[in-house]
Amino acid sequence: MKKIISTLLVAAFVMGALAGPAPVAAADPLTANYSATPEKGAIEFALLKGFMWKYPDGQFHGEDQISQGQFVSSLVAIREVKEGEPVPQLPEGHWAKATYERAQKAGILAGVEINPNKLLNKEETALLVFNAWKPYRGVKDKGFTNTGALVTWGWMEPAPPGNPKFREDLPVTRAQAAVILRKMWQDKYQIELGEKYALEFHNSLKVKDGYLTGMVPKGDKVLHLSVQFFKKDSGKIVPFSKGQAFRVKIDDFRAMAFFATNDLDYSIAAVYDYIDLSVLERKKNTQLFSK
Repeated sequence: MKKIISTLLVAAFVMGALAGPAPVAAADPLTANYSATPEKGAIEFALLKGFMWKYPDGQFHGEDQISQGQFVSSLVAIREVKEGEPVPQLPEGHWAKATYERAQKAGILAGVEINPNKLLNKEETALLVFNAWKPYRGVKDKGFTNTGALVTWGWMEPAPPGNPKFREDLPVTRAQAAVILRKMWQDKYQIELGEKYALEFHNSLKVKDGYLTGMVPKGDKVLHLSVQFFKKDSGKIVPFSKGQAFRVKIDDFRAMAFFATNDLDYSIAAVYDYIDLSVLERKKNTQLFSK
């Protein structure tokens, strides 16, 4: 299983208590109580993108343990879920009902005991993360707890020195949650970007008179785009990079693959394999949690 590191896309992007913090416009960072914390960048990113919010007093209170309602609200915002399904555990008029109904529709609440006021530990937080990210990266590795799998993937910090590495029972602060959520937002962004370029590449392909022609998209500064052809006899790889056009004889190659890779941390945004070049059927092989 490959590990996604937290550096992801920051340079490229230019970038309550119980009922949850009320949405408040982002104030001058100098007035906030997180300016000297290691999570400062993640917190400011979360506020800027609108998937976390300050309290009515204008402070973020990153030291507070995050509640289920707060974290679920953030996940719904990142996933941009619009529709909902009934959540009978919450009565009509409950402040979290609409958000939880959207979370239910997105599969975020699978296996979760619904309690918006509950303060989350690492295992409970990790379960929500894996639920929310199943459409993008699949399911967690077997044999790991949710915490262990998320730590191994690189989206959650291990326990402090002197503790077992995973310590599923440790609390998750709002500042720590901001770090996890930023990774998720950025991963979703790069996956969607990778899919866009994969489709652009696919639509450029043409088969005529035994030859395959196409163009690797120029892309952007975030993703490195490349195509590899695999020779039938020697297994030799013939590569093409972003912005390059190609014309190859189909009978010379056994397969082709398209790659969209993050230039900052080498995480995989999109991979498509083409086994039969004459018909251009493609198989999605993008990096999953379980690899």
